Amino acid sequence: MPGSRLNLPNLITIGRILACPVVFLLIMAPSAPLRFASFALFLAAAFSDLWDGYLARKHGLITDFGKLLDPLADKFLLAATFIPLFILSRSPGEVGPIPGWGALPVWVVVVIFGRELVVTVFRSWAAGRGVVISAGKSGKYKTLSQNLFIGGVLFWYPLRMVSLERGWSGGFWTFWTWLHQGWVAVTLLLAILLTVYSMLDYFWSYRRLVGVGR
Repeated sequence: MPGSRLNLPNLITIGRILACPVVFLLIMAPSAPLRFASFALFLAAAFSDLWDGYLARKHGLITDFGKLLDPLADKFLLAATFIPLFILSRSPGEVGPIPGWGALPVWVVVVIFGRELVVTVFRSWAAGRGVVISAGKSGKYKTLSQNLFIGGVLFWYPLRMVSLERGWSGGFWTFWTWLHQGWVAVTLLLAILLTVYSMLDYFWSYRRLVGVGR
């Protein structure tokens, strides 16, 4: 039913939230197959974000509950991936460093999660005043760029483990490593820029809530 909290799009969103701890554990597992599984499950969760939004718009199933739940699910998925990646990037050995970045800088984590905290508090404050702030276009682009970075790193870790085990070197592997470094470096830089921009965009779009621009 259109007004039901437990319609199909919202159930898909809830499923994305339930997948988060599994993704976390698979990333931390010291096994290439399990880390490949974390990449596959992450892709499914990330694509479900597009699917639930499409279904909600197509069938008129958009609800205030869904508007609040969807960005919350994105934040859970971000935490379930970014935190273990931060830990792994600082682990010793040849697998740990992130291509193009090395150890994930603390300031990057502060920017990414600081933005999520600030926007979540702002959303809660607005909801208390009867205004439901759903994810805007800038927020969706931010999530997409973060997912492109996370997906690239999640695929890199098990692939790197396999390359060390099988002694891959030279030729195509050297080219693939260069390509992967570029992908990861560019997508994280884009994610950082869109993270800051999307936060400013939310505040500007809802500036009347705090008495600015009246």
